Amino acid sequence: MVTQQHKIELNAQLRTVMGSKVKQIRKSGFIPAVLYGKGQDSIAIQVPNKDFNKTFREAGESTLIYVNIDGQTYPTIIHDIARHPASNDIIHADFYKVNLSNKIKTKVPVAFIGESQAVADGGIFIRNVNEVEVEALPQDLPHEITFDMASLVAFGDQILLKDAKIDSKVEVIGHADEIVATVQAPISEEALAASLETPGETVDDVKIVEKEKGADEVLDEAETPAPAAIPVTDKNPAEKEKK
Repeated sequence: MVTQQHKIELNAQLRTVMGSKVKQIRKSGFIPAVLYGKGQDSIAIQVPNKDFNKTFREAGESTLIYVNIDGQTYPTIIHDIARHPASNDIIHADFYKVNLSNKIKTKVPVAFIGESQAVADGGIFIRNVNEVEVEALPQDLPHEITFDMASLVAFGDQILLKDAKIDSKVEVIGHADEIVATVQAPISEEALAASLETPGETVDDVKIVEKEKGADEVLDEAETPAPAAIPVTDKNPAEKEKK
């Protein structure tokens, strides 16, 4: 069962520095950001680096955050972040203002709780899903979706999407029988040796595409982001400054 989320608040300041000059903001311990949404003009803001990182760890990109700006509060979710390609530090953030009366779809991380007898007996835990799509009112969105590993008793047992421990206010999007995780029997030394002798794919056979947004890939003020977790009709302009 999903525990009740407490109210998450974040204080922000209006920002007047734009473009490449935002380096000064970052050096001062702030993260440049923008707040926007359907029917909401874009607001350039800055948030203390320490406060934002603490909030992001707690809320992720699915939990409601109340952003306070000059005495006015905006219900938002963190819609996107940009990281520095070398340090991996967060260098920009987008806050999307939501309507508390309208349900939205977004992807929520998966977490596994409890202990599996099959794993304790030497089985190999195979995780097939890292996040699941859900639909709910913004204030009801969970930080994570949990699955109980206790049901994995024997080798071959599976956890399905319908096994999600979730509040009735939240709808999981997807096929109920989708396999979220399973436990395989431990591989023998003979089988391992045989698999190593079998020709497989080489590095040249496989292309790995890593989508990583770096400092030189952020959008300028004239561009418009395409929200993944927000209906297409809700798109609004947002800015991202170059490093």
